[in-house]
Amino acid sequence: MSPLVWHLRDRVIHFGRRPLVMGIVNVTPDSFSDGGRFFDPSAAVAHALQLVRDGADILDIGGESTRPGAAPVPLADELQRVVPVVAELAQRADVPLSVDTMKAEVARASLGAGAAIINDVAGFRDPAMVTVAREFRAGVVVMHMRGEPATMQHNPQYRDVVAEVADYLQERLRVLGESGIPPERVCLDPGIGFGKALEHNLTLLANLNTVAALRRPVCLGVSRKGFIGKLCGRELTERDPGSLAVGCFAAARGAAHVLRVHDVRGARDAAVLLDAIDQHTR
Repeated sequence: MSPLVWHLRDRVIHFGRRPLVMGIVNVTPDSFSDGGRFFDPSAAVAHALQLVRDGADILDIGGESTRPGAAPVPLADELQRVVPVVAELAQRADVPLSVDTMKAEVARASLGAGAAIINDVAGFRDPAMVTVAREFRAGVVVMHMRGEPATMQHNPQYRDVVAEVADYLQERLRVLGESGIPPERVCLDPGIGFGKALEHNLTLLANLNTVAALRRPVCLGVSRKGFIGKLCGRELTERDPGSLAVGCFAAARGAAHVLRVHDVRGARDAAVLLDAIDQHTR
């Protein structure tokens, strides 16, 4: 079986056994995890550069919170938050930059400022977003989300969450391919916590190989999410160990290739150790 590759605007990522670490940079006043600590652009840039020093392979910059119940952000506000940070990091950080947005206009401006990846939690259902990705030959992260952030946790229901998520992502691959975005530009995200109850999240994580079987890299974002707090009885600031355990579980099974995290240093060390141990497998 040929190794996975991910084509971005200016480079090709070749995946080995070690998962890549995507560092989260929230340029929002209301992020569920960091409460606006990096809302100021200079603080966001400084934080992002520290994440690179800590071992981030990719930076994911977002200006609109997608936590459960979050309200949409006006376009002008999101542009003002995100684009200056992307432009500065494009000059100072030697890692690919991802923009976490559901707005085609924000994606276009960010790619123009130096981003290489669009991370769309809405799954590229907006044809305008598909057009931007195709024009810039950007790498894309396609996520499964049931509903919208404001309503997605209102009693989500599935007959078979694993099959439904995998079928949705496979269909998005087909549609994107027909729209001029080939599979090698696509990374898939099962959308843990996005329109899914606790049992849905656990079932997806236990069977993530079904998504990995689509032969595209899988981005896993579980960092500090509510299901970890529920199971472990931990507040937001205490959820990094649980987040790391989930990421290691999926990566060790070969079902997660990019770990989207707040605690970059911990995830980087775990990834290095997983790789070192794997190299001694007989």
